Amino acid sequence: MSQFTISSSKVAVLMGGSSAERAISLLSGQGVLQALQSLGVNAHGFDPAQQALAQLKADKYTHAFIALHGRHGEDGTVQGALELLGIPYTGSGVMASAIAMDKQMTKRLWRADQLSTPPSVWLPPQQQTPERIQAIVQTLGLPLIVKPPHEGSSIGVTKVSQADQLEAAIATATRYDPDLLCEMFIEGEEVTCPVVGQGANAKALPVVKIVAPEGAYDYQNKYFTDAVSYHCPSGLPQSEEKAIQEMSVAAYRSLGCRGWGRADVMIRSSDRQAFLLEMNTSPGMTSHSLVPMSALAAGISYPQLCLQILSSACLDAHKKVDAA
Repeated sequence: MSQFTISSSKVAVLMGGSSAERAISLLSGQGVLQALQSLGVNAHGFDPAQQALAQLKADKYTHAFIALHGRHGEDGTVQGALELLGIPYTGSGVMASAIAMDKQMTKRLWRADQLSTPPSVWLPPQQQTPERIQAIVQTLGLPLIVKPPHEGSSIGVTKVSQADQLEAAIATATRYDPDLLCEMFIEGEEVTCPVVGQGANAKALPVVKIVAPEGAYDYQNKYFTDAVSYHCPSGLPQSEEKAIQEMSVAAYRSLGCRGWGRADVMIRSSDRQAFLLEMNTSPGMTSHSLVPMSALAAGISYPQLCLQILSSACLDAHKKVDAA
């Protein structure tokens, strides 16, 4: 595996792609590309939707910084292709990326490791009968959240406050994903916690508190308005901040993540219990993104953060030479 050095490396910043989050990925990728170039890194933009990944090998790229979001970028597929090409890449490996992109599989692992996550109902297409759908409200209560389990950036997500809204919410979610995930709504504060590193060396960065208008932290408000306010330092009691950081690192390790990631968490107002929502293995790096904000609070500039992530690029497969 080639170690990263500025002088001898040629870096492809993978951005764009073919997912529903393409527009955000292009913003993230441009930010990363400019930051790396400002540090003297021989970095170039590369859009897998416009060029075959095999071109990376032909053009002698030594490393890949993955700034792709969503399917075919954050779900293990690009990671697998880079493994086959032998090009070290940023972020989690094939298995962790695939699991974290599947919110239902993520929940199964977290529950197995006794980590707190909201009660939920998962329905594959063959189980989406009127009877099963009606039972969701009895199981989870109202309000509840309906989401496609294989998307990110709040795409296809709806808060259902009344039973007669459920059908439209399901139609929205299943436009993006044949499977359906419904979660109990956690009334309270929304926070997020970045994690960097791997295994025993994984550590949490400062928690960011998110305050959205009427709690609507949706795709539009995330990326295209200034209606959401972010607080870092979070303003949480020190004991709560520490507990969320510890939970986020445990969640990250549970999935086998590496490099970097970001855990999204809800804190229930009634009893201050924290619930894990999801793990992002290729978080946003736009001007509105939360990992750079948290890193800055820890004294790490945006270019330094990009370089730190790039320096952790590696492969799942460690080539071994037979003694024979």
